[in-house]
Amino acid sequence: MGTFRLVSLLPLEDIPGPLPASTAGPDPTPPVPVPVPAPTPVPFRLPSAARLVTRVLTLLPLLLIAVWAAVDWRAMYDGTTRLASADPWWLLAAFFFTCLGWGTAALVRQGAVPDRLPTGLLIASQFAAGAANHALPASIGAHAVTLRFLQGRGIPLARATASLALYSLVRPIAKTLVLLVFLISFPEILRSGQLVPQGWSLILAFGGLGIAFGTAAVLLTVVPPLRRPALRCVRTALTDVRQLHTMPSRILALWGGAAAAPVLQATVIFSVGASLGLPLSWAQVVLAFLAASTAVGAVPAPGGIGPVDAATVFTMVAFGAPMDLATASVIGYRVLTVWLPLLPGALMLSALVHRKVL
Repeated sequence: MGTFRLVSLLPLEDIPGPLPASTAGPDPTPPVPVPVPAPTPVPFRLPSAARLVTRVLTLLPLLLIAVWAAVDWRAMYDGTTRLASADPWWLLAAFFFTCLGWGTAALVRQGAVPDRLPTGLLIASQFAAGAANHALPASIGAHAVTLRFLQGRGIPLARATASLALYSLVRPIAKTLVLLVFLISFPEILRSGQLVPQGWSLILAFGGLGIAFGTAAVLLTVVPPLRRPALRCVRTALTDVRQLHTMPSRILALWGGAAAAPVLQATVIFSVGASLGLPLSWAQVVLAFLAASTAVGAVPAPGGIGPVDAATVFTMVAFGAPMDLATASVIGYRVLTVWLPLLPGALMLSALVHRKVL
């Protein structure tokens, strides 16, 4: 009875209640994560080696000009001396046809691609490709510049490579067709016995073709990793060819430009020859250039310089031109188409590389 009395006398607030929630056990609700601020992005900078390579590529065309001038300065000097005494109006006409040649090259490049290319940048790239074309053999320089340009426009590598292959295939076919048209149209000026290449020119022509096809066959046979990209390129090229030949504008640009290009080049030679007093007609000069470039065009040389020049002089002499005037006409043609635009073309190439167009 006494114990009951002691417990009943305790105040109610002193009776222990339930444990606090903090001590009752772990809270099943997961903690709310505290947001962490994102790190400030650091601007990307090219390493010093990459910046050095970019500057070297920008200045490389100017270096090629210096090397070219050191090797072939005599031809430039002789041709410039001859042109100093030529008729300026005929030289102006030759320069006009030279400018048309760059536009024609851009036209053929556009015709080899289904996508629409920006006209201004395309012409600028072909003007720059001319400088690279005269520094490396077999049009490697021009193809490299065009390949970078097409990739910069978002065209995949396989399709860009297929367009270069189509361009390289159409040009000799179109040139041969134009030659046949001239042979049929002007039979009175044809001297087949003197125009057929003989001796070393035939050896160089067939030797160059044999080496090119033989090297390609050996590489595809010996190096298996090259087969799949080569077959993919062929399939892409066939697909693009079918698509291009359903577009009349592309057909006209591709085949019309390829047919007009050698005629414009021969017209430049004729204009230079007329300024120097060359006693040949326009048809004779065009036929001489077409026959020469078709016969030895397969010989790999920078911009066709060398074998094509010698063969052109040979055919012009076969038509009755004096040797000195024929040689001076071809040298003057090279001065107008190679030397005069070489420095501006190299500067354009450097500018396009610097602006990431190539």
